[in-house]
Amino acid sequence: MKQLIQPVLLFPGQGAQQTGMGRDVAESSAEAMNFWKQAERASRLPLREIYWEGDEAAMGDTRALQPALTVVNLNLWREVSRQISPLGAAGHSLGEFSALAAAGALEPATVLQLTALRGRLMAEADPGGKGSMAALLRLDESLAAEIVADVVAETSELLLIANYNTPVQFVVSGVGSAVALACKKAKERGGRGIELKVNGAFHSPMMRDAAVEFAAALRKARWMKPRFPVYCNTHGRAARDGESLKESLLAQMTSPVRWTEIIRSQYADGVRHWLELGPKSLLGRMVEACLGGPKAQGECLRCDFVGDMAGVTSCLCGRADAVN
Repeated sequence: MKQLIQPVLLFPGQGAQQTGMGRDVAESSAEAMNFWKQAERASRLPLREIYWEGDEAAMGDTRALQPALTVVNLNLWREVSRQISPLGAAGHSLGEFSALAAAGALEPATVLQLTALRGRLMAEADPGGKGSMAALLRLDESLAAEIVADVVAETSELLLIANYNTPVQFVVSGVGSAVALACKKAKERGGRGIELKVNGAFHSPMMRDAAVEFAAALRKARWMKPRFPVYCNTHGRAARDGESLKESLLAQMTSPVRWTEIIRSQYADGVRHWLELGPKSLLGRMVEACLGGPKAQGECLRCDFVGDMAGVTSCLCGRADAVN
């Protein structure tokens, strides 16, 4: 009998989408294909047509993206789960819902309904397209915070750090003109600013109305004790009961994603092996940066990635694609 792999699971969120995602898994598994169909019913959108045939404009629409990416993440988890005994899980923003389903805190069908609703509410929260987001790269936290403070002082517009991805990678969220100015100031300080193709200012107060409506659905859902800890976006620590997970998720839509703290909490809990499940490898590449490079000091960190059926097969054979 093969020894079970014991990593922490990582699930990506928006930005991991790509043309054809999840197709080979669905075409090899009736259960996986049915999960796509469930998501299409929940969202009332032709998700397979959008993502398998590569409609670029529609692929970025958060109403379609949220349920579709959740399907891809969880279909991959279902395929490899018999070979994995996770020590924990985490998901970046939207990906947190995949982590909750993988851990058994929420039923997969419930997660499909929630992500379809979340996508619709977040899209409707900014119908005029006033909000925007941008990645600030090659800047430390103090410089990123300084840029935000300068922009707010100059414009009196909403702007804040929405994602703490690594110690030198942040995402800002707010009014579009303020976001554009932040990108300009990032370049002036020797960094980079890249505006993101999103439908609004996510993880900011501009999502407050959407969060209020979404909270009712979260409270109505059936929450269960997870089979393994889930590390929460809002504070970075592990939660081990359904009530704690629900309370954290209630604040998630308007709170920053504290990804660096999540990885550091996992490391402090003894984690040295991570497995990312999603269409594109993003999170595994951030692990060493979040930890300040302990691998360079002689410590072995393992970050694997499974994104398609070839990856599933490798994982079941005791291998996966290393990303670090």
